[in-house]
Amino acid sequence: MLFNSLTFVFFFVAVFTIYYLPFVKKWQTPFLVIVSTYFYGTAYWKATAILLISILVNAIISYKVSTDKKQNVKAWLFWGIAFNLATLFFFKYIKLFTLTFVDSSLHAQPFFHFLILIPLPIGVSFFTFEGISLLIDSYKQKEVQGIIKNQSFYSHFIRSSLFISFFPHLIAGPILKADQFIPQMGIKYFKNINWEKVFKQLILGYFLKMVVADNLKDITADLIYPFEIYHPITLITLLFGYSIQIFADFAGYSLIALGLARLLGYDLINNFNFPYISKSFSEFWTRWHISLSKWLKEYLYIPLGGNRKGVFRTYFNLFIVMFLGGLWHGATWNFALWGTVHGLALAIERLISNYFKPNNATWYKAFKLLLVFTVVSFAWLFFKLLTINEVLNFYKALSPSYWHGFTLSNREWYVFFYCLPVLFYYIFHLLRNHYALTINKLKPFLYALLLFLILSNAGFSGNFIYFRF
Repeated sequence: MLFNSLTFVFFFVAVFTIYYLPFVKKWQTPFLVIVSTYFYGTAYWKATAILLISILVNAIISYKVSTDKKQNVKAWLFWGIAFNLATLFFFKYIKLFTLTFVDSSLHAQPFFHFLILIPLPIGVSFFTFEGISLLIDSYKQKEVQGIIKNQSFYSHFIRSSLFISFFPHLIAGPILKADQFIPQMGIKYFKNINWEKVFKQLILGYFLKMVVADNLKDITADLIYPFEIYHPITLITLLFGYSIQIFADFAGYSLIALGLARLLGYDLINNFNFPYISKSFSEFWTRWHISLSKWLKEYLYIPLGGNRKGVFRTYFNLFIVMFLGGLWHGATWNFALWGTVHGLALAIERLISNYFKPNNATWYKAFKLLLVFTVVSFAWLFFKLLTINEVLNFYKALSPSYWHGFTLSNREWYVFFYCLPVLFYYIFHLLRNHYALTINKLKPFLYALLLFLILSNAGFSGNFIYFRF
C-alpha cells in the first residue's frame, strides 16, 4: 500500500477518523499497533510473522535489560543484539554470501537453493535497527529505563510494538530511536495537531515524489547498458537527473512520513536537510539520511572508538562504518562499494584537512559544493546499475573518443525541467534569511501551485526507491 496510492488515502482517512473518536482515546496505542501490522501485511503478508517475532523478542529482552539484576543485563543485551543481527543477516545477506562463497556447482542442491530463494522482508533493515536501538536505549538511557520499570510487561509490549511497527516509518524510515519516540507515547488529541506543518510536509513530500521523482524515473530509466548509444553529455545529464530523483524520492517519502506521524500526534526526526548544498562529505552525511547517520555514529562508530584511539583507528572506523552502511542499503557488492567510496572520501577529506587551512572564499565554497555533488552523483551509479561491470562500462562510455557530434534532445530538456523545482527549493532555503518577508508572502501561492502540479502533472506512480532496503 503505497503512500501515493488512492487505496492508502482511504486507509489513512479511516484510521485517522477512528483514532480520534472519544471512546478510542485510551486505546490509541494498541489500535495503531493493529493498524500498523495490517499495513505491513498488505505490503508482504508472509513476512508479518517475522515482524511480530522481532517485536516480541525485542520487547521481552528490553524489559529484562531494564528490570533484571545487574549481573544479567549485559548477557540479555548481547543476545538481543545478536538476535537482531542474525535476523538481518539471514533474511538479507544469506543469499549474497551463498552466491559469493559457495561453489556455483552446489547452488542447485536443495539446501543452498533454499538459501538463495529466501525472500527479503520489506523494511527488515529498518525494524532490526530499531530493535537494537530499543535494547541499547533500555540499557543506557535513564528516561527509557524509568518508563519501562514503571509499567507492566503488557504495557511495555504494546509500546515496543508501536515503536517498531509504527506504519508511517515502518517501510522506509526514518529510523527511530527509542529515547526519542517512547517518551512521546500517550493520549493524543485532535486539537493539538499543527495543521500548518502537516500541510507543508505532505504537500512538499507528495510533490517531490509524484511530480519530480516519478517523472524523472521515466527518463533516467534510459540509463542502461549499452551506454555507447548515448553521448557522454547525455549520460552525465541522466546521472545528475538520477541524483535529483533519488533525493526527491527519499526526501519526499520522509516528508510524507513526518506529516502522517504528526497527524497521529508523533514527531519524527527530519531525515533530510538539503544535502546537495554540502561543501564536504562529512557535512553531506549530517544532511543525508540523518536518522541512519546518527544511528551508525551512536551505535557503531563511537563504540568502535570513533576518533579517540589514534589516526589509524579513526580511518579504519570511518571505512568500516561506511562499508557496513553501504551493505545495509542492499545485499550486493555494488552497495558495499558505494559505502567504500564514501568511506574513502571521508578519510581523504579528513587527511587533507590536516594539512590545508580552510578557505572561505566564495569561489572555493562553490567549487567544493560542485565537487561533493559530482562525486556523490557518480557514486549513485552503484545504486542505479545492477552490476559492477555495468558501472565500469558507464565510465568507459565517457572516454574522449565518444565526445563528438552532440545534439541537444528532448531528453536533456526534460531532465532539466524536472530538476528545476528542486533547484528552486534549494535556492529558497538559501535565501530564506535574506528575503524572509517576501518568501513568507509567497508561500501560500507556492503551496497552491505545488498542489495544482501534484494533481495535474504527477508521473506514473511507482515504488519508493528505499522500499527495497
